[in-house]
Amino acid sequence: MATVAFTTVTIPSCTGLKAGVSSSKASAIKVSATPVASRLAVKASLKEFGVGVAATVASAILASNALAVEIKLGGDDGSLAFVPANIEVASGEKLTFTNNAGFPHNVLFDEDEVPSGVDVSKISMSEENLLNAKGEVYEVTLVEKGTYSFYCAPHQGAGMVGKVTVK
Repeated sequence: MATVAFTTVTIPSCTGLKAGVSSSKASAIKVSATPVASRLAVKASLKEFGVGVAATVASAILASNALAVEIKLGGDDGSLAFVPANIEVASGEKLTFTNNAGFPHNVLFDEDEVPSGVDVSKISMSEENLLNAKGEVYEVTLVEKGTYSFYCAPHQGAGMVGKVTVK
């Protein structure tokens, strides 16, 4: 916060000088000054504020793009489906599977339909582990580029399957 200082300065006034006669009067003059330090403090505060705003905006942008895709488990209409069922993401992007309707659900990746070398046990839920309530989530991050097929074990026969392509 900036402060403005008011300083009273006494300046001698010499008027009416005549040979050998001096009359000296002192008068007070009020001088308003904004010290350089105060102006610098204001500038620094505004700069810090600007940096803070910029950091907050950058964080918000990164968070909104936080490399995350949400997939609903069960459609809003009650259908047994992944919504969306076909997804394209960047390598390292997080997939968030959110229980929505028609549960229980789980997310299993098909070991025959993932990129070579990917261990599906590390990216899949266990077949016994189910999401039983609305809003429960399962998150996974896929790094290896390629196509991954996934399904919900309890509803695979009903067509609850999906694909994600990692670029």
